[in-house]
Amino acid sequence: MNPYRDRVDAGEVLAASVAEIVPDGADAVVLGLPRGGVPVAAAVARALGAPLDVLVVRKLGVPGSPEVAMGAIASVGGELAIVANDDLRERVAAYSGPDAWAEVLSHERVELERRVTEYRGDRPPLALEGRTVVLVDDGIATGATMRAAAAAARQLRPSRLIAASPVVLTGARAAVEASVDALICPWFPAAFLGVGQAYRDFTQTSDGEVRRLLS
Repeated sequence: MNPYRDRVDAGEVLAASVAEIVPDGADAVVLGLPRGGVPVAAAVARALGAPLDVLVVRKLGVPGSPEVAMGAIASVGGELAIVANDDLRERVAAYSGPDAWAEVLSHERVELERRVTEYRGDRPPLALEGRTVVLVDDGIATGATMRAAAAAARQLRPSRLIAASPVVLTGARAAVEASVDALICPWFPAAFLGVGQAYRDFTQTSDGEVRRLLS
């Protein structure tokens, strides 16, 4: 499979796959994981005729290697959900000290709360209870971010929880599938080093772009 042109192109391809699983007229809600997941989610929401919202998630990166996730946190309905890679967390504690996890968690929680306010303001989140919820990100590498999003969304009792992404690295597939009712992905590459390799244009999505799409 060739790389996606950009997140909009990836979202349109993903939307076709999601539409095969989520029937017309389903009471669905599409939640994008900021920031990069929101342009992808917007295309999926348009295809389904479903409302779009965000579920704010922050990766808990390894000190010195922030792209490597030792866990993730997510906010939904005012509650915090935490997912940890316990094996990696223990290795980080041995290498960086016993306070490394707490320090990263504290820092990322501040940023998570900032983004919730930045993107949603005073607008309450969409009701999820009894609805089909589609969680969308622009790519899944370790699965920690999507698993945290799924754990948070479960707290609001959706009838069905679906994870959807244009690209999922093979090592993350099983963990994500175990956390949701279905995983939808058109591309499971075996040899990628990172999600960015699946895109010709992987320019960072801005806060302004997220706000524009949500409006």
